[in-house]
Formats: sequence, C-alpha cells, structure tokens
Amino acid sequence: MRPRPMHGTLYIVSTPIGNLEDMTFRAVRVLKEVGVIAAEDTRHTKQLCTHFGIHTPLTSYHDFNKEEKTAVLLERLQTGTDVALVSDAGTPVVSDPGFFLITRAIEAGIRAVPVPGPSAVLTALAGSGLPTDSFRFEGFLPRKEGPRSKRIARFREEPATVILFESPHRITKLLASLLAGLGNRRAVLARELTKHYEEFHRGTLEELIALVRSHPPKGEITLVVEGAARRGRSTPGEETGQEPEREDE
Repeated sequence: MRPRPMHGTLYIVSTPIGNLEDMTFRAVRVLKEVGVIAAEDTRHTKQLCTHFGIHTPLTSYHDFNKEEKTAVLLERLQTGTDVALVSDAGTPVVSDPGFFLITRAIEAGIRAVPVPGPSAVLTALAGSGLPTDSFRFEGFLPRKEGPRSKRIARFREEPATVILFESPHRITKLLASLLAGLGNRRAVLARELTKHYEEFHRGTLEELIALVRSHPPKGEITLVVEGAARRGRSTPGEETGQEPEREDE
C-alpha cells in the first residue's frame, strides 16, 4: 500500500493595494514556490507576477465560481500541492471570497498560513488621525437606504472608530446616511491609498459631503469615521488607551 501523500499548505498572501514597492520578499518567494495561485482576477495578478518574475500557474477564484473551484483546490491541497490565495489588492478575505476557501480548507485539516502585508483598512486608519485604540471594520454597507440605515444604527453608540469601503459613485449617499444616523462626526475620506494620487480628506461628515459634491472623487475609497463620544472620561489617557502621565510625588 502506498503511503498517503501529505497535505499541501494554503498560503493566504497579501499583495500591494497600489504601490508595488509594498510587496514583501516573503510574498514573492511563496508565490514562486507554490504549485498554483488562486486569483480573484487572473489578468490583474498576471501583471503583478510579470513584474516580480513569478511564473507560477494561475487559476481564477471569485464569487461566481468559488464553490466549484474550492472543490478543485481542496483536491489539489489534499494530494500535496501548495496553493496561494490572493485578491486583487491587499489581504485576502477582507471583502472578497477567500473566506469560503479558507474555512473549508481548515475543516479538511489543511494548514492555512497567512503571509501578511498591505491592508487598506490599517493604512487608512494609520493616516486618519482618528483614535486607533479600538476600531470596527464594516466593509461595504448595503446599497439600499433601509438596510444601510439599520447597519449604521448597530454601531451608533459604539466608541470605536469605524472603517468602511465604498465606490466613488455611491460615496455621497453613504456620507448622507452616516450623517443622518450618527450626527455630524469627524471623518476621513482616504482614496487611492499608496498610489501616486493618494489623498486624505479630513473634516466633518457635512464638510466631506460638500467636498464630494463639488469635486466627485475617483478611485478606491476607504472611509474612517469617529466613534461615539465617550462618556465619563476621568483620565487624560483614556482616548488613546495609554496610561496618563503622573507627576512625581
């Protein structure tokens, strides 16, 4: 009887969100060494691979084929092939179909290894100037006003900073819904992160609405919104999560 082959490893590989210099050495090595790369858009990933001299075969993996492709990829993993999962930009499973494959691989006893790197969520938060000690990522809110307002109501009273994704042609409606549901809080509109035309627009929700109406934005948008006011602050370090400075006794 032949010994059963060892399972392959599923690598969850982060790729640049704009600037190719953000690609890590480890990510390049892993993409070169695996047997196949499962990509959200193979045309986009092909350009990345060409730039870094990666010749590993690509296969498409997206929302419309994830169930059938998961079965194919699991079979390859179970027979010893290493597979890398990538999205079009940033970290897989953040607002993309990778979660489906990863959960089923773990259920099948396959090792899932994240290869960390760029993330629009953390990049926008770091550059926002809003509190970072506690934050909540909500991704894309529903397109329709009713369901969107209900989602907003869920985090209305939370003090955590909220991070959202939105497309340029829907950003005005999202800002208006946030203003109606949260009040006129501070917010930061970050677009084209790490790219040549990267911008951070800081202000209140009312000010950002006026901005996008007069100058409609282009490119990918990450919105960072201030959390609810924190009541009962008694120590100066509470907002940042740091211990307040103490005077010498």
